[in-house]
Amino acid sequence: PKNMKGALPWSFVCQRMAKSSNYWICTSSPDGRPHAVPTWGVWVDEAVCFSGGTETRWARNLAANPAVAVHLENGTEVVILEGTVQRITDPNDPMTTRVADAYEAKYKMRHPPPFWILRPDVAFSWSKFPKDATRWKLV
Repeated sequence: PKNMKGALPWSFVCQRMAKSSNYWICTSSPDGRPHAVPTWGVWVDEAVCFSGGTETRWARNLAANPAVAVHLENGTEVVILEGTVQRITDPNDPMTTRVADAYEAKYKMRHPPPFWILRPDVAFSWSKFPKDATRWKLV
């Protein structure tokens, strides 16, 4: 919106990220080819956290270039997050415990590290485009 009157609250993003079962992660290969894949994940401390095999294409892409976009499956109530992931491998890191606990609560299975954590630099969201299209710059 042109002013804050039509802007969505940050809670719109947080609620949708927390309740979503699947997230699309979008990475780039070292030669610049885009790659998008759905994955499970959790919303912890206002960050989207996901895990998977380190030999997958997306994980290899993130090892070479940690820039990522993450979005939900919903094309009506849209949430898009962009930023740089942090990879956590230490089982004693407090964030590892919080993410593993969240996976267990959400998917009824405990997921081990590594985890990739995206604390977004920028976020976009809308539910009545273009009336409430909202952008947050978070850094």
